[in-house]
Amino acid sequence: MPFSVRRVVSGDNAQGKAVIVSDQVREAFQRPGNGTAVAQLWMTEQTPEPFTGKDTTDRIKGTNPPLTGSHFRILEIPPQSGPDPDMKDPAVRARAHENHKAMGVEVGPLGADKHPGMHRTHSIDYALILDGEIDMLLDDSEVHCKAGDVVIQQGTNHAWVNRSGKPCRIAFILIGAEAPWKKK
Repeated sequence: MPFSVRRVVSGDNAQGKAVIVSDQVREAFQRPGNGTAVAQLWMTEQTPEPFTGKDTTDRIKGTNPPLTGSHFRILEIPPQSGPDPDMKDPAVRARAHENHKAMGVEVGPLGADKHPGMHRTHSIDYALILDGEIDMLLDDSEVHCKAGDVVIQQGTNHAWVNRSGKPCRIAFILIGAEAPWKKK
């Protein structure tokens, strides 16, 4: 079941006094395919970003932030039903591959990666594990993360796999970056 997050946005009024511009509950939506729920919390389109207080989260398209901007979101990744049950299922791999392409992230050739969730983003990602446990898979290794751990993900090929039996909630701040594999 998707979750909600209270988001409080501050700003300045016409007299230059600090005020609350917005105080609202943001509802997460469920992504198709793997059941991950996402709450989009804020977006900037450039750096530096003017302090307008305007909510631009409705402009978020896919996973990658604008090259000079950022995305702030919280994901809740459900647990798998078993120990990587779908890794070799061609239909699951094809569906995951298409879902990732639809989100605008880089994916390798279908079937080439060790896990169907492997992808690259055009961003530097600051990830804070808020609740639960999760494994981050890389090409030749993986690391187990738990609540309180921080991951700095620099556009590397990776997948998030929840083998814990309980949902895992992660806060992500994605900062737009030039993809090194795209440079000529």
